[in-house]
Amino acid sequence: MEDDFEFEFSEDPRFSVERYEEMIRNQDQYFFDAQAFENIIDYYIEKNDPIKALQVVEYAVNQHPFAAIFFIKQAQLYVVTGRLDQAFESLNKAETLEPSEADIYTIKGNIFEGMERHEEALACYEKALGLAETTDEILLHMAYVYQSMGDYGNAIHYLKLCLEQNMENQDALYELAFCYDVLDEQEESIQFYKQYIDNEPYSYAAWYNLGNAYNKLELYEKAIDAYDYAILIKENFASAYFNKGNSLVHLDKFSEAIEVYKQTFEYEPPNADTYCAMGECYEKLEQMEEARSYYKKAVKLDPKLADAWFGIGVTLDAEDRYFESLHFYKKALGLDEMNPDYWFAIADAQYKLQKLDESEKAYEKVVELNPLDIEAWLDYSSILYEQEKITAAIETMSEAIKNNPEAAELYYRMVAYLFADGQYNEALNYLQMALTSDPAKHPILFEYLPQLQNNTIIIDIINRYTNL
Repeated sequence: MEDDFEFEFSEDPRFSVERYEEMIRNQDQYFFDAQAFENIIDYYIEKNDPIKALQVVEYAVNQHPFAAIFFIKQAQLYVVTGRLDQAFESLNKAETLEPSEADIYTIKGNIFEGMERHEEALACYEKALGLAETTDEILLHMAYVYQSMGDYGNAIHYLKLCLEQNMENQDALYELAFCYDVLDEQEESIQFYKQYIDNEPYSYAAWYNLGNAYNKLELYEKAIDAYDYAILIKENFASAYFNKGNSLVHLDKFSEAIEVYKQTFEYEPPNADTYCAMGECYEKLEQMEEARSYYKKAVKLDPKLADAWFGIGVTLDAEDRYFESLHFYKKALGLDEMNPDYWFAIADAQYKLQKLDESEKAYEKVVELNPLDIEAWLDYSSILYEQEKITAAIETMSEAIKNNPEAAELYYRMVAYLFADGQYNEALNYLQMALTSDPAKHPILFEYLPQLQNNTIIIDIINRYTNL
């Protein structure tokens, strides 16, 4: 009879699972060795059934009460099911049985990391480092903790240690790029990836991150070369095609960019961002119908993609369909109401529709959100001036100059408004400031008020600065 209750381990894990499920159906008690129990637990974990896996662990703990591995598995499953207190209890039992098992401290570190108890997480990972055979994943998690603490310098240190342990750890490569980006240390990033590539020339991730760093520094030709190497190594690397397309856009190579964007569709399903990027290229090529068709494809895939709704508006605006464009600008604004570009487009469309009050309000919002937008200040003041709100136009220009003291255009415009208001001495003061800032731009004064070309005082002052 004893043979009915004992089970010799088979190398085939499926046999263990079948025997276990038979035991449950029969409400019986079979004996399984430790390896068989591990196989059964792993089977249910792979099937994404942590509850059944936990049930197996209960049997395993009962039959093998001194095997730390089952308390470790139990802790992992408690973490997955959100029972953290029980996870700690299981880990403490495992630690009593096998205090030199690195996984105990790694899992504790993971729990503390998730709870944002950073110092405790780091202490656990440090302990695990001294015990584990392979440490790259532990070092990676230590970097994550330092990132959460906002300590990107230390994060970089641990990511580099991680890569020394395992040059192929892709997550570490990408996280390193992220940290350099946050610290705006693109030159250091480039140096690192170039050295890394010297040792690992076939690392597509390193070439890709190098391309991204060049892109950030606006070295677009070098970025494209790096992306090309990434693609050469990994032909189906859709992100590299997409970013190469973006670099081509920056070089105004819109037709080439479109072809590169299309290549992403060979390796992944079309997505809204790519369609939107293609729409922008066609827009730059002034092929508005084609641009609009791609923007529409983008919003069909992602109705919350504000830039695509905005793009549809831009194409309609270019065809003088201002009323229709306004509808799409407003849809974009509804998704991103703090975007000054959307407000600017609305202000411009309202102006073209001769809705000056609405245009004025929209421009007010633009300069509130982006006080460095010189064109917006000029247009805003111009609307006020057109409505004979001369004092408001002067006040607006004064505010614009406060925010952009280096912008000569604003001083020249102020000269025009002050002359129109009869404040001649003040106008001449601003004219001298404008000419000191940028004498070559003085013709814009006459574009706005042509009659000033007949003013001998103004001409004399301009000649003094331009004939030096």
